[in-house]
Amino acid sequence: MFRGITQINLDTKGRMAFPGRYRDKLIQDSDGQVVVTVGERGDPCLLIYALPKWEEIEQDLIRLPSLNRTARRLQRLLIGHATECQLDGNGRILLPPPLRKFAGLDKKVVLVGQCNKFELWDEPTWTQSRDQWVAEAAQEAEAAQENELPEALERLSI
Repeated sequence: MFRGITQINLDTKGRMAFPGRYRDKLIQDSDGQVVVTVGERGDPCLLIYALPKWEEIEQDLIRLPSLNRTARRLQRLLIGHATECQLDGNGRILLPPPLRKFAGLDKKVVLVGQCNKFELWDEPTWTQSRDQWVAEAAQEAEAAQENELPEALERLSI
């Protein structure tokens, strides 16, 4: 399971080093083979899967009805951009330039564990998105509180 947020610097060649706490798990689970693809909902981030997990997801994607526009779009984006990468001896992967460009990755990035995968974000984009999600959650909570009825009124039938 991959959890937590880690700030990472990409080197000038576009390589990213996995933190040691993840590296051992990736080597154990997939012999250091990962698949990098684009974010599935239009988020400007990359998704990184251990190869065996990606193969499960890929099979699910292939089974989707190809005549369904949404399914076909997902197949094109996720499978079409999927790139296999191998951790080198220093626990790094080289992120392909088209994928770096898609996610707007420069030097400072954020690796976000999402249990079965990672999301890789440009740090300023991540911070802005996170702040927006927190604000939206606060607004939703406030709206929900305004719509709550006291317990006595919930049982009232008119």
